[in-house]
Amino acid sequence: MSHYNRRDFLSTLGLGCASVGATTLLSGITNMGLLNAAASANAPVYTQNGYKALVCILLAGGNDSYNMLIPRGASEYTEYADVRTNLKIPQEQLLPVNPLNPDGRLYGLHPNMPNIQSMFNTGKLAFIANVGALVAPTTLTTFNGAQNLPLGLFSHSDQEKHWQTSVPQDRNALGWGGRLADILHTNNANQNISMNISLNGINIFQRGDIIQSYAIEPRNSGSVAITGSSNNGFYQTLKRQTLDNLLDINYQNILEKAYANSVTGSKESSLEFSTAIDNGVSFTTVFGEDNLSQRLNMVAKTIAARDFLNVSNQTFFVQLGGFDTHDNFMLEHGELMATLDTALQSFYDTLVELGVENDVTTFTISDFARKLVSNGNGSDHAWGGHALVMGGAVGGQKIYGQYPNLYLGNSLDTGDGRLIPTTSCDEYFAELAMWFGASPSDLNQILPNIGNFWTPSAGSQPIGFMG
Repeated sequence: MSHYNRRDFLSTLGLGCASVGATTLLSGITNMGLLNAAASANAPVYTQNGYKALVCILLAGGNDSYNMLIPRGASEYTEYADVRTNLKIPQEQLLPVNPLNPDGRLYGLHPNMPNIQSMFNTGKLAFIANVGALVAPTTLTTFNGAQNLPLGLFSHSDQEKHWQTSVPQDRNALGWGGRLADILHTNNANQNISMNISLNGINIFQRGDIIQSYAIEPRNSGSVAITGSSNNGFYQTLKRQTLDNLLDINYQNILEKAYANSVTGSKESSLEFSTAIDNGVSFTTVFGEDNLSQRLNMVAKTIAARDFLNVSNQTFFVQLGGFDTHDNFMLEHGELMATLDTALQSFYDTLVELGVENDVTTFTISDFARKLVSNGNGSDHAWGGHALVMGGAVGGQKIYGQYPNLYLGNSLDTGDGRLIPTTSCDEYFAELAMWFGASPSDLNQILPNIGNFWTPSAGSQPIGFMG
């Protein structure tokens, strides 16, 4: 069988080419050796001395976060309403939050976020105000002089990438989660499963030199089925046997051999992962049927199986799309806020049920915020916006950073309410990385621009939201 035909034949079995830089999960494939390995995984052989996980949620498309965290006091609300015009949320509908670090303003949340309101007011969640991708601290003067600006500023593809790499002067940088895992992956006793688990396929955030993402699905114990979905038992058995026979061939072509070895390793990892998920600690919290809830449900199942997986550290990548709201903004953004609100509540409740709420920190990133000025029925691309971070280790019920003035022509306004960030992604991510286990001396490797904003030193934090 020629290389081309063999590849074609593998495709008919549901086995496409493995994605470069990622482990493809396989399921429904058996042989005696793998069954024995799977059976031995039923009991954990490694006792955890501590566990920490970071859960990154990408709000893809650019979250209009100035309609997520909103000033509600009389004068500041008037400023907000004047600039947002037909995009404003009525003042009486805002859900009040009561920060422990008041700045003289009153704040409220989108009316579709009652769970996040409750989590904030009870200290489980915090906001990072006006954060964004920066190469160096930026003012209107340096902006107008085009000094040290991120590449492709206001572009979806560039800005989404910059949030995941934290190196906005380089379009080819590795992900900061990947660089973090490159340093810390030996913390995990089990090196068969990547420290970096993705619920949305291959991503930049988890791409490292050594460690890549391990892509799973929110179904079938996390595994991606590759042998088809036919219920015909004979057909399924034939496909399994055929694939096993192909993998057993002693290939002479180096590329064919490498590919076969990759698939074999993925097959073994898939069985190990699926067995761990099936035998993890059960929980009773019910998740919604929307995509974000189901993905966070699988994240929770993976965390519940941490002892079976023999891991001490994990990162997770989850995406919620639909935030490119140039039109029909009020309805679409409101629905997205409701989805985020219910999914985060279910996830946090599950972490409490599992007793790991202090060991898991969930944080949001997004391409950018949106212009404060309406485009007619929506909002266009901007820059600095607000993020949220959730977990028992978070110094909750606070708004960190500098919430900006919202009137047009203020000292951060590059035009139409497109605001320069006053907190960098590097500062935001540095605290998460250090909480996860990185030392201050590691930060220059994980976040190459951190020295432009903060000098890493033992016992200090750039923002102060982690504990």
